[in-house]
Amino acid sequence: MADMHNNQKVYPEAGVETSMISIRHLCKEYPNVIPLRDVSVEIKRGEVISIIGPSGTGKSTLLRCMNLLEKPTKGEITVDGVVTTDKKCKVNLVRQKMGMVFQSFNLFAHKTIIENIMMGQIDLLGRSRQEAYDKGMELLRTIGLADKALAYPDELSGGQKQRAAIARTVAMEPEIILFDEPTSALDPTMVGEVLSVIRRLASQGMTMMIVTHEMKFAKDVSTRIFYMDQGEIYEDGTPEQIFEHPKRERTRIFIRQLKVLHVDKISCDFDFPAFITQLEEFGRKQQLSQKQIYAMQLAAEEVLMMKLLPATEKEGRVDISLDVEYSERENLVQMRFSYSGSSFYPFGSEEDLSCRMIKGVSKGMEHKFEDGVNHFVISI
Repeated sequence: MADMHNNQKVYPEAGVETSMISIRHLCKEYPNVIPLRDVSVEIKRGEVISIIGPSGTGKSTLLRCMNLLEKPTKGEITVDGVVTTDKKCKVNLVRQKMGMVFQSFNLFAHKTIIENIMMGQIDLLGRSRQEAYDKGMELLRTIGLADKALAYPDELSGGQKQRAAIARTVAMEPEIILFDEPTSALDPTMVGEVLSVIRRLASQGMTMMIVTHEMKFAKDVSTRIFYMDQGEIYEDGTPEQIFEHPKRERTRIFIRQLKVLHVDKISCDFDFPAFITQLEEFGRKQQLSQKQIYAMQLAAEEVLMMKLLPATEKEGRVDISLDVEYSERENLVQMRFSYSGSSFYPFGSEEDLSCRMIKGVSKGMEHKFEDGVNHFVISI
């Protein structure tokens, strides 16, 4: 790697499995918002990492801090052992090594497509005009845009502009490419052509970090997923773990696109009639069938009023909460009851009247007891 600055702070090599990028306690603060809170993570060469999560949770800010488009408030970023957040760091060399593709393309409108691709090669890499032209045309042929070399950006579709922007980044021969929502500004019909180019780069072993809302693409192309929420990497895992078996609650709610009604501190003086009305309103808002709404109300009455409250009061402790979750994608309602105390299954036997009533309106029931907490789930 070229020197990014003189007298830079360099960490010693830590062994065979050293990370390409190390982020330590990274924070970014603005006067009215804190988009990044104490982010620490290691990224290895060849990884394809998709960053997913709700809007406004720091995903794009993380990439912009890595590329030094934003100055972190606190923390440290190292690339191949070189501390890029050091004030003496040569920013252009960081960006040469760490290319970035933006959602708004950022092509120069007064330059042709081939000129856009040539500029950085000539100015930063020192290539001759002929070398830069040859490299640019090679890349344009690869992405199916050779016939657009002399066109201007406003003569291209959104998908073509983004493919050209990717070619411009690849021409600089970066070691990692950061993609900031590369398809969010595109018409849905153009998304596929851009994703296919990114897939090809992934198959060639390019290290990439991709902020995206394209969940199927993230699952298919990535070796690793960061789920970001509230300014932190809330969960980090393989695509299978994050999309099929998320370990943490907010990840599960996001992945399954759940709408949630949460009620806690349910006790003997709980206003049950008002809660029945809440369930009705929640069901209508999610456009549930009357059958599903009735099933939720029945389950709440039979489990809470007939079973859990009497049982937990008998133990001398009442600590019950309920999450009613609706997945539009699966057209599934799950009522998740949580309550502490000893292990307790609400129905003593399959012949219990309440049990039979709920079985008649539900798709199944499940009970688990973990770390002193009961989890009872009814699927409707």
